[in-house]
Amino acid sequence: MGLLTNVLIENKEMTNERLEVTDKDSLYFLGPNLTLRHCTVVLKVPARRLHILGARFIDCTFEVKQELKNHQSWVSASLKGCRFKGRLTGCDFGHWPEYSSSPGYQFGAIEDCDFTAAQMDSCRIMGSDPGTLRFPKWPCFTILDPIAHASELRSVKWPGRYGAAVVDELHTQPARTTAIIEHAPSIAKQLGATPEELRAVIEKFDCIVY
Repeated sequence: MGLLTNVLIENKEMTNERLEVTDKDSLYFLGPNLTLRHCTVVLKVPARRLHILGARFIDCTFEVKQELKNHQSWVSASLKGCRFKGRLTGCDFGHWPEYSSSPGYQFGAIEDCDFTAAQMDSCRIMGSDPGTLRFPKWPCFTILDPIAHASELRSVKWPGRYGAAVVDELHTQPARTTAIIEHAPSIAKQLGATPEELRAVIEKFDCIVY
């Protein structure tokens, strides 16, 4: 692998522009002091090639062209009124300043965002009100306020290993966790269940939306 080119997008405001984050030989830094309004951001790089450093995104659309896995630096982004399309796995959004002492993480926020066109798996909302967000529908499902509802969710039998692997561990999530979004076919396959078996239990709980 050759040397990566650093692409620094910082200290500016952009409106109604299209930002292509797609070059496999580049390392992208969005921020600090970056505000995007009504922009389309096309993402087609692995998480390790994308660093968000306190950028603000207002009414933007994110088109995720390849699965974005384990991208935690969303929690240094301020997201308002944004829309997401594509596959997001193991990504965290919102306000979680304890995650990193790096500059920018204290500005993390999410509100009024729409994930209905995204496929999300093992994603979390941190330190923010999930009531302002629109989550993907089944076969994705979202556990709201998982720590507070942990004991209630443990009160029933879950299929396969989902109870032991997920439900029994909800109380160990970071204190700021306000929602967990799963993709039923993916997690069912991992934990020896079927999506239909999961749904039959999910339907019993008001704290799970699907």
